[in-house]
Amino acid sequence: MTENREKVREMLADLTREDVCVAFSGGVDSSLLLKLALTEAKRHGTAVYAVTFDTQLHPICDIQIAREVAGQMGARHQVIEVDELANPEILKNPVNRCYLCKKELFGKLLAFAESKNIRRVLEGTNRDDDFQYRPGNRAVEELGVLSPLRVCGLSKREIRTWAKELGITVADRPSTPCMATRLPYGTVITAEILKRIECGESFLKTLGFRNVRLRVHGDIARVELDRESFPEAANRAEEILTALKELGFTYITLDLEGFRSGSMDRI
Repeated sequence: MTENREKVREMLADLTREDVCVAFSGGVDSSLLLKLALTEAKRHGTAVYAVTFDTQLHPICDIQIAREVAGQMGARHQVIEVDELANPEILKNPVNRCYLCKKELFGKLLAFAESKNIRRVLEGTNRDDDFQYRPGNRAVEELGVLSPLRVCGLSKREIRTWAKELGITVADRPSTPCMATRLPYGTVITAEILKRIECGESFLKTLGFRNVRLRVHGDIARVELDRESFPEAANRAEEILTALKELGFTYITLDLEGFRSGSMDRI
């Protein structure tokens, strides 16, 4: 792990010889990247812009958390509004949706960087993403956006450990991927269903569940939780049923495989 850390530091020491932009979600990956970039940029007297996307495909809490973390680090924070649902191809939720979204998002980020005369744009993909279905990574590479954590071989576990050591407040924050991942490919994405999913997941988190996904198959809500949370979910079944049915779901199921990333990618 020490070798990987040195690789990241060396890479960022070189990249921050001039101003850079960091795609910043407020999650642990981009927070660690931002922290390290700020440290190296301080040595050079250069600027680091933390850029957060305000989109319909991510919960509003992401913006709030990103603002807080960027403020804690003293970063220059910029929020860019992007309406991916204005793209009819993304609305169809095709199997390459992530590729289309990344093209849209990072295209806007590159335009912002250009307005600041910045040539180097960074993002926080890690090594583990190479072992999952991530078509968006191809868009990032095609656009020339750099992924230092991934290139230098840092895993999610290594990133969380390092973030804790540096006192980053979101070191243990669960991942919050795009809300469209809760829908099967080919299901038309609407602002209404995204809001229902966001409200449902927010409610489940208020009950103390850490990793939560509310996957939607028509009128069926498939709840993914960590397996150790199953007894608590059973004890609070009536609360969960009432809340999710009020959001318009007819059938509420608890997925016995438990929480796992990318469950919609199996097909």
